[in-house]
Amino acid sequence: MTTRNECLARDAADPLAPLRERFALERLDEQGVVYLDGNSLGVLPRAAAGRVRQVVEDEWGLGLIRSWNSAGWNALSQRVADKIARLVGVGPGEVVVADSTSVNLYKVLSAAAAIARADDPSRRRIVSERSNFPTDLYIAETVARACGLELTLVDEDQIHAHLDGGVALLLLTHVNYRTGRMHRLPEVTRAAHDAGAIAIWDLAHSAGAVPVRLDGGGSLEEAADFAVGCGYKYLNGGPGAPAFAWAHPRHTARMDREGWRQPLSGWMGHAAPFEFTPDYRPGAGMSRFLCGTPPILSLAALECGVDAVLAADAHGGLEAIRQKSIALTRLFIDLVELRCAGHGLALVTPRDAAARGSQVAFAHDTGGYAIIQALIARGVIGDFRAPDTLRFGFTPLYTRYVDVWDAVIQLERVLVSGEWRERRFDARAAVT
Repeated sequence: MTTRNECLARDAADPLAPLRERFALERLDEQGVVYLDGNSLGVLPRAAAGRVRQVVEDEWGLGLIRSWNSAGWNALSQRVADKIARLVGVGPGEVVVADSTSVNLYKVLSAAAAIARADDPSRRRIVSERSNFPTDLYIAETVARACGLELTLVDEDQIHAHLDGGVALLLLTHVNYRTGRMHRLPEVTRAAHDAGAIAIWDLAHSAGAVPVRLDGGGSLEEAADFAVGCGYKYLNGGPGAPAFAWAHPRHTARMDREGWRQPLSGWMGHAAPFEFTPDYRPGAGMSRFLCGTPPILSLAALECGVDAVLAADAHGGLEAIRQKSIALTRLFIDLVELRCAGHGLALVTPRDAAARGSQVAFAHDTGGYAIIQALIARGVIGDFRAPDTLRFGFTPLYTRYVDVWDAVIQLERVLVSGEWRERRFDARAAVT
């Protein structure tokens, strides 16, 4: 059986261990907090507070409007986007950072629907998982109504069976937000293409945590068509950080040739925003997917988070992150099933590491929410997803093996003592 000392030894030998210093964890460590919710909100990068203060006090406070040029505000969005591009396997200029994941999904789904209708009007279905993140399904339903399409929801094991000649778009999240199940992105994309469908991926729970090659590694059949992703989870950009969007260059080249626009035609997506013409001309390439003025304060924080992930390049890069993620999640599963057996927890995350993202989820029929609240009261922060799921995220840049050990010990105490049954832990907060 693994011991705490063995976990400490693994931490001492961890090639990613130096990266923990890039995060402001001192006060949490002093309070004995173990943070296992980076799949919902990443930890504050150490550089972020100072960088945001600089933007506020110097660039905004002194530079004022001049900072769009003198401090490089106008280029900040694309600079951050090009850094994210390195994490999702695409080239510079192919990603934009703007708006929220929901808004970006509306843009790319609308563009994908326009392409599908132009190529084959007989294809009328958008296929997605029934267990997909709700905002993805809500946006897909809105686009389907606007474009005269139908949204078909299927179970994860039925996706391939529903890829037929009537499918226009396949919309999936790479790593399921509730269970942590991870799709084989290249294989599923190839299956969509074989069926003549366009593949759109949400990378909210994978970008920065698992290696992603949206370009298919050079294979057009396995290259995704469109993608969106979140800035505040594994990219550590802070609450409400801007999201990102990507389209395959073959699609943006076609949009350029045919003058297509995305539906939110804001001024920053114009070919020449500062000409202030009354007519809209879409910008070239991915720039057409921009809309309004970029949020400079949020972008400054997000850049610090992305830089912290890119710092892993000197320690093995995304492959090292992935290997540690697999090890952390495996250790957590093994320890929970060993030490918490008989207390009603059922693993819902795949045991197969190749099918698992960087999180682990257990279901509890009656007490999922209360158990998480009791655990948080003990300083171990995970979260709950209705109706019954206890969810734990592992960010290899700062999560240690000893954190896994300590978290499981506290979970065991919560379950053995039965303290989770206290009424105070059943009071539902607005955010779970």
